[in-house]
Amino acid sequence: MRSNNSSNGEWWRGAVIYQIYPRSFMDSNGDGIGDLPGITSRLDHVASLGVDAIWVSPFFRSPMKDFGYDVADYRAVDPIFGTLADFDEMLARAHALGLKIIIDQVLSHTSDQHAWFAESRASRDNSKADWYVWADPRPDGTPPNNWLSVFGGPAWQWDSRRRQYYLHSFLQEQPDLNFHCAEVQQALLGEVRFWCERGVDGFRFDACNHQFHDALLRDNPPASAASLDEVSTVRADNPYAMQQHLYDKSQMENLRFLESLRGLLDDYGAVALGEVGDENAPPVMAQYTELGKRLHLAYSFSLLTAEHSARHLRHQVETLDQALAPTGGWGCWAVSNHDVPRVATRWSGGGPEDTRRDRLWLALLLALRGSASIYQGEELGLPEAEVPFELLQDPYGRAFWPEFKGRDGCRTPMPWKADELHAGFTTGGPWLPVYGRHLPLAVDRQSTDPDSMLAFSRALLRWRRAQPLLRTGSIAFIDAPEPVLWFERREGNQSLQAVFNLGGESVSIALHGALEPLAGHPLASSSTLQAGAERRMLRLAPYGVFFGRPAGEEEPM
Repeated sequence: MRSNNSSNGEWWRGAVIYQIYPRSFMDSNGDGIGDLPGITSRLDHVASLGVDAIWVSPFFRSPMKDFGYDVADYRAVDPIFGTLADFDEMLARAHALGLKIIIDQVLSHTSDQHAWFAESRASRDNSKADWYVWADPRPDGTPPNNWLSVFGGPAWQWDSRRRQYYLHSFLQEQPDLNFHCAEVQQALLGEVRFWCERGVDGFRFDACNHQFHDALLRDNPPASAASLDEVSTVRADNPYAMQQHLYDKSQMENLRFLESLRGLLDDYGAVALGEVGDENAPPVMAQYTELGKRLHLAYSFSLLTAEHSARHLRHQVETLDQALAPTGGWGCWAVSNHDVPRVATRWSGGGPEDTRRDRLWLALLLALRGSASIYQGEELGLPEAEVPFELLQDPYGRAFWPEFKGRDGCRTPMPWKADELHAGFTTGGPWLPVYGRHLPLAVDRQSTDPDSMLAFSRALLRWRRAQPLLRTGSIAFIDAPEPVLWFERREGNQSLQAVFNLGGESVSIALHGALEPLAGHPLASSSTLQAGAERRMLRLAPYGVFFGRPAGEEEPM
C-alpha cells in the first residue's frame, strides 16, 4: 500500500505537526494506557485545530524500559497499543480528515530483547555478531573508552557470554546498532520500507545523529568552557554534559546512510524529520537537511530550554537560520515535547502560569521560519504536572531524583472531560495520575468557551494558514530592547513584521516606518499603533503581539 504523497509537493515546509504520545493521549480499552484506537477516536479534535500532520511517538513491540524507544520488533504494534489493523484504521481516518501521519523510528539502537541482539550476544562468530557495537575491555577490565550514556554513567555494559562490552548511548537495555556493518544498514532500510508500504506520510527519526560511532573508539575530550554555554541535550548535573561528544555521535559516515534513506523515502513520497541532539546542533542539522540529499527537515532542541529571553531566542533562531542557508536545509521548532517540562511552567520564570504568556509562545512558535511541532496539550495551555516519586515511571527521573524529576510531568494523561473519572482518558487506573490542575482545562470545558486557550489555538492556526509568508518566507531580526523580540518575514516583494513583548509590563517601541496591522489574528487587541507627527509608535500590552505589514503594501495572495 504505497502513499501517494508525491503529488502534494513540499507540504512539510512550514507545516504544523501535532505530537501525540500514545500512552497518554486516549485509552480505548480501560487498561489505563493510551492506544491506537484511542488516538483514532480523538482525531476529530486534532483535525479541528487546523494542523497539517500528526507525529505519533513509538507504538512498536517493546519491553517498555524507555516506554517504546526500546524497540523489540520494528514491524509489530505492541499489544498495549493495539494491532496493525488498528494502525491501518488510524491512518485511514487521519487521511480522511486531511491529516498526514508521521511515525517515530528509532534506528540508532534497539531493545536488548530484539531478536537481532539475542543472536548477536550469543557468540562472537554468529551471523549477527557484528550488528551491535562490541568491544574488548582494557587490560584492567574497564570499559574500552570514556564514553557516557545520556541517561547517566558509562555507555558500556559488560556481557558475560561474549566477554565483551556493548555500547548503549541511552539505557543499558538499549544497545547501539553498528552502522559500520552494511547488513545493519540494509536491514534498517527494510524496516522503514515496511511502513512506507503501509502508506505513512513520513518518519521522525529519533537520535539520528547517534547512528554512527568512531570506529577507533577514541576518548571524548572534556567539555570546554565555551561549550558549556551552548544549548545542551542534558541538564548540567548530568555528567554527559562534561564531555565534548566528538566520537560517540555526529560522525561523517552518517551522511551517506542518510542519502540511502532519502532515496528510499523519495520512492514513496515520504518525509524525513530528524531529531539531532548535539551540543553544536545547527551545523549538523544543516548537513543532514542539505536540499534534496538527506533529511527533509531537522528537529531543534534550542527552544526546549529554561532560558527564554529575547536575546537567547534571537540567537538560537539566527544561528540555525544562518547554518541552514548554505545547504538549503529546513528546521522544525518546538517549545514542548515528551522529554521536557511543559512550556507553560518552564517559561513562567518561577511565577504562576499566565494564559497571556501561553498565547504569546504559541504565536511566536508559529511565526518562526521553519516548521512547527505542537505537543499534545499545548493547545489547552496545560502546565507541568506534579508526579510524586512513588508514582514516577520514568527511569531517567528515578536515576536523577530529586534534582531532576524526570519526564513524567509532561506525560500525564490528556484531560478530555472535566467531570468524568480520570478526565475521560480511561475507565481504568491510568499509568500516570491525572493532574488535578488539568481538570478545569479539559477539552470539553474549553470547547464551549470562546475565550479559552483552545479557542485561541484554533483561531491562530486558522489565521496562520492564510499567511504564506509565515510558512515559507525568510526571517531577519530587527534590533529591539529586552524584552521585545522583533523580526521580519519576507518573500519576494511581500513582507510582514512580527513584534513580541516577552515581559509582563506594557512597552512602547518606535517603528522604523509606517506599518498597517494585519487583521484577523486573535491577539490583535494586545497591541496598538500610535500615529505621531514624525514617527509611529507601537504599544504592546503585557505579553502582547503585533503582526503588521508596510503601509501601502498589498496583502499577499
